[in-house]
Amino acid sequence: MIDLAISRIKSADPAKRRGVLLINPGGPGAPGLDWPLYTENSLPKDVRDQYDLIGFDPRGVGKSSPISCSSGDFDQPYRPETFDSDKARAKTVADECRKNAGEAFPYITTRNTARDMDTIREVLGEKKISYLGKSYGTYLGAVYSQMFPKQTDRFVLDSGVDPVRIWRGMQQVWATESEPAFTRWTKWAAERNADFGLGDSPQAVSDTFWALVARADKEPIKIESRYWPSETTGDDIRRATRGQVFYPSSFSEMFTMLKAAADGKPIPAGTDPAKLKKLLDGDTAGAPTGWGGGGGQFWPVLCGDTAWPDSPEQYAKDAVRDKKDYPLYGDIASNIKPCAFWDKPLEPATPMNKEAKVLILQNEWDSQTPLASGQGLHHALEGSRMVTVTGGEGHIVYGSGSCADAPANTYLVP
Repeated sequence: MIDLAISRIKSADPAKRRGVLLINPGGPGAPGLDWPLYTENSLPKDVRDQYDLIGFDPRGVGKSSPISCSSGDFDQPYRPETFDSDKARAKTVADECRKNAGEAFPYITTRNTARDMDTIREVLGEKKISYLGKSYGTYLGAVYSQMFPKQTDRFVLDSGVDPVRIWRGMQQVWATESEPAFTRWTKWAAERNADFGLGDSPQAVSDTFWALVARADKEPIKIESRYWPSETTGDDIRRATRGQVFYPSSFSEMFTMLKAAADGKPIPAGTDPAKLKKLLDGDTAGAPTGWGGGGGQFWPVLCGDTAWPDSPEQYAKDAVRDKKDYPLYGDIASNIKPCAFWDKPLEPATPMNKEAKVLILQNEWDSQTPLASGQGLHHALEGSRMVTVTGGEGHIVYGSGSCADAPANTYLVP
C-alpha cells in the first residue's frame, strides 16, 4: 500500500470558489506538499478566490511512502577508457534502487502518479480538478488529461516536456538545443567585444571558447581563491556551458573569469569567484533546476515510464555520434544511464490522442525544457494553446512578470 500526503489552503473567497488547483513543482521527484504555501502569495487575488490550493508529495517522495534511490552523477562525458566504470556505476544505481524500493519498484511511474491525482480528486469530493504543473509536471498533467479527460478542468502546463521525447530524448534535447543557444551567445558576445574581449565576430568567439576547452582538457585550469581551490577541465566547461549559455550576459562573465584564470591573470575587477563556482556547479543563473535531480523518484520515473536501450554498446555508439553532431553536450546526453539496467515498464507510454484544452507557457530560451520541447507538447495535445515569451530566458514562466502571466490568469478565471 502507498500512502499519499496532501495539503490544502482553502479558497480566499468561498463564494467565488470554482474548485481545487493541484500543484506539481517538477522533478520528477520534487516534493510538493509545501507548494500551496509557496504559491499562495504569488497568485493574483482573483485566481486565489477561485481555488483551494492542493499540494501533494508524489508517490515515492517525501511523506508519500518514500523510496531511496540514488540519483548519482551521470552528467559525464563519454570516454572509451572510462566506459566500463560508467557501466558499472549505472548498474549499481539500478540494482540498489531495485533493492531499496522493494515491491514498489515498478509502480513509481507517471501514469500511477496521475492515478494518485485522481484519487485525491475523489477524496476531496470534486468532479474535476484544475492543475498547475511545472517542468516535469507538464508531462504529468498531460498524462492526466489523457487518462482522465472528463475530470480535467483548467490545466496550466508551465515549461513543457515533449511526450514524444520521454525520457532519453528529453536528455538528448539538451544537446540539440544548446547548440542554437551557443550560436546566439557568440553573436551577443561579439557585439560586446569591448566589454568581454572574447572576439569581434561570432566565429572568433566560438574559436576562443573551443580553444579554452581544448587547453583545459590538456591542462586543467587552476582557480585558486579563498572561495574555491579547484581544477577545471574542458569537460567541466562543456557541462557548465550547456545550461549557462542560455543566459548570454552571465555566461560571458563566467567565461571571462575562466579565461583570465587560465591565462594566470587576476579575475577581472567587479566579478565574483564565488559566482563562478556557483555557475560551474550547475546553478542556471539562479533559476530552478527544473526536471532532474528529484531524489528517489527520478530514475524510477525516467526508466519506468518508457523502455531504454538495454545494450551498453548502443549508448557508446550514440555518444560518439552525438558528440560529433552536438559537440557541446552530445556525448554527455547520450552516455549510459541506469535505465540501461532497468526492468521493462509494466505499461506503455500514454498515447496523446484525446483533446486537451490546456494552456502551455514557454520561454523562448529555456535551458531545461527548451522551446522545441514545449512546442512538441503543444503539437501532441490537440486543443491546447501555447503562449511563448519571445526572448524570454529562464525556466518556469508563470509568476515571473512576463507577458504570459495575464493570459494564464484569464484562463484560470474564465
